[in-house]
Amino acid sequence: MRTIIAFAVLLIAGVTSLLLRRRNSDAPAQVQGAVPHQLNWHDFSVADKSWLVAVFTSSTCDACRDVATKALVLESNEVAVKIIDFLDERDLHKRYQIDSVPTTVIADIHGVVRFATIGPVTATDLWAALAKCRDPQVDVPSCRDADHEH
Repeated sequence: MRTIIAFAVLLIAGVTSLLLRRRNSDAPAQVQGAVPHQLNWHDFSVADKSWLVAVFTSSTCDACRDVATKALVLESNEVAVKIIDFLDERDLHKRYQIDSVPTTVIADIHGVVRFATIGPVTATDLWAALAKCRDPQVDVPSCRDADHEH
């Protein structure tokens, strides 16, 4: 009798676990791939810089915090870094049609986006992208190259 009760309890626990996992499973990320091709520098309060690294984030996103931390290291005399949180600056997310976070863009002094990527990015790839933007002769891969995904 004990064996039957133990088996029944395990069976009920297994079925309950399976149902809960199916009901509460996270939806896969739906990356639409919309990245801006031009930024208006006046939207970002950037002065006396040649480059802008803009990271569109959300405070509820762990990957966003990681990318923002990596991007902030790029700040220099020539490079401005702006973190645009969705909860604080919804208007900029809407204006630039940002539909996935984190979205990272690097724009030149004219606002032309020279690099864009959606999702997590390594510090090495971010440094390499900025290096290639600043000097196109630098031989590093770009997320706009054919062998990389956006």
